[in-house]
Amino acid sequence: MDWERHLLIAPILLPLLAGAALLLIDELRHTLKALVNLASTLALLVVAAALLRMADGADAGGGSVSLSYAVADWPAPFAIVLVLDRLSALMQAVTSILALAALVFSLARWHLAGPHFHSLFQFLLMGLGGAFLTGDLFNLFVFFEVTLAASYGLLLHGSGSFRVRSGLHYISINLAASLLFLIGVSLIYGVTGTLNMADLAQRIPEVPADQRMLLQAGAGVLGVAFLVKAGMWPLGFWLTPAYMAAAAPVGAIFVILTKVGIYVLLRLTVLLFGSLSGELAGFGSMALLWGGMATLAFATSGVLASQAMGRLAGYSVLISSGTLLAAVGIGDAAVVSGALFYLVSSTFATAALFLLIELVERAREPGADLLAVTMEAYGDEREETEEPEDEEVGVVLPGALAVLGFCFGCIALLLAGLPPLSGFIAKFAMLTGMLNTAGLGSTQTVPASTWLLAALLILSGLAALVAMLRTGIRTFWAPLETVVPRVLVMEVAPILTLLALCLAMAAGGGALIRYTDAAAHALHDPARYIEAVLGSGNPEGSSR
Repeated sequence: MDWERHLLIAPILLPLLAGAALLLIDELRHTLKALVNLASTLALLVVAAALLRMADGADAGGGSVSLSYAVADWPAPFAIVLVLDRLSALMQAVTSILALAALVFSLARWHLAGPHFHSLFQFLLMGLGGAFLTGDLFNLFVFFEVTLAASYGLLLHGSGSFRVRSGLHYISINLAASLLFLIGVSLIYGVTGTLNMADLAQRIPEVPADQRMLLQAGAGVLGVAFLVKAGMWPLGFWLTPAYMAAAAPVGAIFVILTKVGIYVLLRLTVLLFGSLSGELAGFGSMALLWGGMATLAFATSGVLASQAMGRLAGYSVLISSGTLLAAVGIGDAAVVSGALFYLVSSTFATAALFLLIELVERAREPGADLLAVTMEAYGDEREETEEPEDEEVGVVLPGALAVLGFCFGCIALLLAGLPPLSGFIAKFAMLTGMLNTAGLGSTQTVPASTWLLAALLILSGLAALVAMLRTGIRTFWAPLETVVPRVLVMEVAPILTLLALCLAMAAGGGALIRYTDAAAHALHDPARYIEAVLGSGNPEGSSR
């Protein structure tokens, strides 16, 4: 129906209006502000589900559908264009689910830790929605800056010198990335005369040979800006301290922020350079492949070296980023399909870990991790001096700790990529796409870089399993002192929901794989995307 096309602007307009309304409500009216935020986030989830259904349509030939929405009805490429396809709809749905989980968790106590939490939360969702739906590089910069501005305030939400110090580092690095973004966009516009993504895809092949170096320089600078956000080594040194310092619900929603950079790199790499021939073909792919593998190796060593749970979660984000960057660098549709499945699974699992850490830390004394490591290395003098006592065998684990322990175990399986959960299906799909490019039984030679990436994927899963088991033993099996934390249902429910979604992904993996397959093949055949934005319009594939 004609009214459905207006839903494309709802992920931007809805949080914008809600955030502005929340600014007008007195900070002392915590309940009202929480209800407005919750209602807006729930509505955003409903809109995301509708967009997902719209994007998953198919025409008579079985092709994918791309929908464009020209704000103020100006003709492309001059209009502010929003574009919906399977990839942008998937990212919007993941963002909405993650936002609802983080918000419900924060309503237990974190939303009271500082002013304007609810407004900043909605503005963050506005920036994310715009970044995933925009079809223009300049507007991408605008939404990118809205996202960063809101994330600055959310990262500093709360108190503590470590949070302030990490927040200032985060702000400085991202301001530098924004400057690179502007430089890259300016160079690209100077060469092509447009910033509309679909228009760029048509004009880049026609760029004169004497200006291609300037175009590559602009694309390279722009890529570095997004690689900083994605956390690629060595540009991601800021990520682990910042995410570790953030409040639990903020750290959970921040997991999707690294995926913004990966989303843009995937979109632009395939759309602008994926179907070209000559020196511009596949520009930047090898840098993404080797940079992703370097990130994966660095994060794997970081996971093994981590003693604090927050640092372990931060390096888990980097493992996810490295895996996805390498998959984008390979550029094969089958690998990208598995990577999209992995993106959803790893995002939910890592966000659940950030939420779980805050609950687990309530049952631990400060410095417990350091003390546990010291005892492992040098032994416990009490064991040598005290007489052995008869201890009760089979003591029942308190209910709260049992639930937290169960969640921790599920997260460990997801991050390690072990069956039967979705992390295993995602890695298996990626490995299948990498090692069986021509199908089972083929004799096609697999490049050495692909074998190296496959080995890193397996080793990173093993490292995550070892680190999570070690942390779980110290926390749940052999703690120095057993303290039962006070845990509310509204704090555990978001974690269980995210894990239930991962379980549903494993049970219904076939349907999601078919969706990601369609999304990946549509990315590698950008004709419909270009037609939806610039063409006179196919009534089934374009809505302008």
